[in-house]
Amino acid sequence: MQLPPYLLEQPRLLKRLSPRFLQQLEAAYLLGIEQGRQEAARTEIIESVLKFRFNSLDDELREIIQPMLSLSPEEYVPLLVQLSREELLARFNSEN
Repeated sequence: MQLPPYLLEQPRLLKRLSPRFLQQLEAAYLLGIEQGRQEAARTEIIESVLKFRFNSLDDELREIIQPMLSLSPEEYVPLLVQLSREELLARFNSEN
């Protein structure tokens, strides 16, 4: 069973929790891990495209990555390919 480390350090508490609740907790924990992996992969893709297009990834470009992650790949890929650096900064800095 994969549970958050803080919970595994509480054996008495674990014994008091129902098996059904533990299954739900494990599922939620694993879902969170998977979502984190997916976000990391999307971040890496955005960083790679920005580096390729603009030859580096400076602080200004790094700041727009998080707002871009709120978009689907279908939305952010065309923007990454079509918009200029200035247009990307203007669009995503105005959202912060």
